[in-house]
Amino acid sequence: MTEEFNESMINEVQEGDKVKGSVQAIEDKHVVVHIVGGKFDGIIPISQLSTQHIETANEVVNIGDEIEAFVTKIEQNEESGHYILSKRKLDENLSYEKLQTILDEDETIEAEVTEVVKGGLVVDAGIRGFIPASLISVNYIEDYSDYLGKVLTLKIEELDQTNNRVILSRKKVEQEALSSQKEDLLNNISQGDVLEGKVARIANFGAFIDLGGVDGLVHVSELSHNHVKSPEEVVTVGETVKVKVRAVDREAERISLSIKDTLASPFEQIDTNFTVGDIVPGKVVRLAQFGAFVEIAPGLQGLVHISQISHEHIGNPEEVLEKGQDVQVKILAIDKDEERISLSIKDTIEQETDYDESYLNQRDTDEDNPTLGDIFGDKLKDFKL
Repeated sequence: MTEEFNESMINEVQEGDKVKGSVQAIEDKHVVVHIVGGKFDGIIPISQLSTQHIETANEVVNIGDEIEAFVTKIEQNEESGHYILSKRKLDENLSYEKLQTILDEDETIEAEVTEVVKGGLVVDAGIRGFIPASLISVNYIEDYSDYLGKVLTLKIEELDQTNNRVILSRKKVEQEALSSQKEDLLNNISQGDVLEGKVARIANFGAFIDLGGVDGLVHVSELSHNHVKSPEEVVTVGETVKVKVRAVDREAERISLSIKDTLASPFEQIDTNFTVGDIVPGKVVRLAQFGAFVEIAPGLQGLVHISQISHEHIGNPEEVLEKGQDVQVKILAIDKDEERISLSIKDTIEQETDYDESYLNQRDTDEDNPTLGDIFGDKLKDFKL
């Protein structure tokens, strides 16, 4: 009867069974667990205590803690025995089941970054998960160490329990958030809105501004009231700027912006510095068939009509002017409402004549050139019809 009892007790716990117990002792390399309903105590090697790397058992368990684990092996002899247990395997199974449900329902998880390794980040997702560098963010990340200890919101990219492989993505979460922000912005933004954004990148034709999920373009001509040769003269990548919406194309997901329209116009203070009739220096900034545009101050350009360029007849402004040339101009008119200035180069230049003007002032007293009056004198007075 004794032998039959002992055999029945041993057979109560089999390899692969899930058992419960309480921590009785913590050693350097293992933990001793009293198994409920078992003949022997259980031993959990430190490598089987946690799904994460640990140095000592005290990091994860204390005396008296209740534990569930899988029986991986039963070792016994004639006098004693023990069960080899794995809490790690049980935790992994539970974690994989939970992660599979999250993956199936396309939900997110929260996981703490426990290690920064070459090529990415290791996180505690209930089991050891990995975020490859390419899936950390939509933005370029230079130093991954800033993520150590942070809790990240992640999407499951790949789940393979057979190969113990859990690949996670933070980039996907960011992309979905940006997509949602982009849709909301495009639906709510309107022409004339004034917004704040960040300079995302610069091209030779303008600057792209991140408005929070969608980029808008500020053409180089809309960067400043002043003439701009290159966008780098006005803005830098990462700079926060104020912009005004000029146009929205929701189907093409394009937004045209202006920085210039948010700045005070130079015409607002033109009366302080300029008056009709003033002669001021300027620079030719553009030539057209009908005249020349001359800048008389930053952001202030006026038109010299072709008829006001020269006293001589010209067929094209390029006959006498070139871009970048310094000139003197007279202000003919200022229209603040329309932001127009009429200028004249001709009125600053004294007209030259092609004859001797001294003849105009010569008196008719030359005796060598008598007039008819000198010749006939009184005879004309006596003549009657």
